Amino acid sequence: MTLLPNSLQGRDIRYLLHPVTNARAHEKTGPLVIARGEGIYVYDDAGKDYIEGLAGLWSVGLGFSEKRLVDAAKKQLDVLPYMHLFASKGQEPSILLAEKLVQMTPEGLDRVHFTNSGSEANDTVIKMVWFYNNAIGRPEKKKFIGRIKGYHGITIGAGSLTGIPANHKGFDLPLDFVRHVSTPHFWRFGQEGETEEQFSDRLATELEETILAEGPETVAAFIGEPLMGAGGVIVPPKGYWEKIQAVCRKYDILIVADEVINGFGRTGRMFACETYGIRPDVLVLSKQITSSYQPLAAIVFSDKIYQGIADGSATLGTFGHGYTTSGHPVATAVGLENLKIIEERDLVSNAVAMGEILRAGLSKYADHPLVGEVRGEGLIAAVEFVSDKVTKAGFDTPGKAAQAVAMACQNNGLIVRGIGEAVCFCPPMIITEAGVHELLRRFDLAMAQAFEEQVA
Repeated sequence: MTLLPNSLQGRDIRYLLHPVTNARAHEKTGPLVIARGEGIYVYDDAGKDYIEGLAGLWSVGLGFSEKRLVDAAKKQLDVLPYMHLFASKGQEPSILLAEKLVQMTPEGLDRVHFTNSGSEANDTVIKMVWFYNNAIGRPEKKKFIGRIKGYHGITIGAGSLTGIPANHKGFDLPLDFVRHVSTPHFWRFGQEGETEEQFSDRLATELEETILAEGPETVAAFIGEPLMGAGGVIVPPKGYWEKIQAVCRKYDILIVADEVINGFGRTGRMFACETYGIRPDVLVLSKQITSSYQPLAAIVFSDKIYQGIADGSATLGTFGHGYTTSGHPVATAVGLENLKIIEERDLVSNAVAMGEILRAGLSKYADHPLVGEVRGEGLIAAVEFVSDKVTKAGFDTPGKAAQAVAMACQNNGLIVRGIGEAVCFCPPMIITEAGVHELLRRFDLAMAQAFEEQVA
């Protein structure tokens, strides 16, 4: 492919460094330039349509042309285009959205702090927990425990919580306040003859042993996605969260539920904490909070944590943290309208119904010679590829099959994401039955194309 220097692709190569991209490979291929969106579809600059099977980055719940969100942003821009929340300033959209989030999230979450992204939110959670423990006289209780393959963002702090090597290599991460325990993926890591409950017991024991080895007085919090997203859509095994929570409560360790991907209906309940029986001290939300029409994230946390932070701010004279655009009024106005639409259209129920159709369609590949597992919950799913179904071995070149399928999907008008050995699906929650069937049709074409030689 010849890229003209003055084309958008050529100028992209000349001026942009892309996130999560091999820069040298990108110089040769250039970008897929997306020009517009409509419903579950996006269109490139040549007019070709693609079903956005990952909802952007797990996030565009209402699709790419929701006029009510556009109107909400325009209205707020006309009234008050910007006002910060520093030094006791307030504005209506942020106040009302904070109230709404407290009302709709699980019991025991009573206060809200806004940031601009999930990465910023999880970075802020670290600081909040440290500030809280300092304020209540536990300055040594500062360590966090995350999980291998967990994803919590890419700032220095949040990137340390993340348990994915690609987000660590070259960045001198993780920092030494984080420990990582095992991935709760029963299909991949369960031992022969072990039940899901026994696997969960083993992981809970590992967590307890890690806490004891570090010293419970030094461990502040356990952070986890209820269902792991960017690690490859990993559904927790039976009993996992119940057992993990019991260990954390035993040693007075805060539970941080990262629902940046899970939240607002993705797993078939408004929050995945409800899906899996989690009672967090801190809930982290972003992405579908505005359907990514505006950058916004929210930390919803317990009154106990708030009281400690408030006392600390009184002692020191301030809670010395915040961003210029924390709780931006345009973003929070869009968030309010977005949540209204999710509730009015009962998109959580739609996620359940459409997710069942999606997983049923993908399940036909369970017997494919190169498919190891088809998994998912609600309207999020993955197909994991193996070179050997018996040993569950991957490929000599890690991710080879998943990347081949993802590229074949793109060639056939379907955008998905290859993560490790898995191809992941997370379409907009507005998708219809016809849309799911069209997604599956395009995936079928991609599978045939990607594995033509192996299947022939």
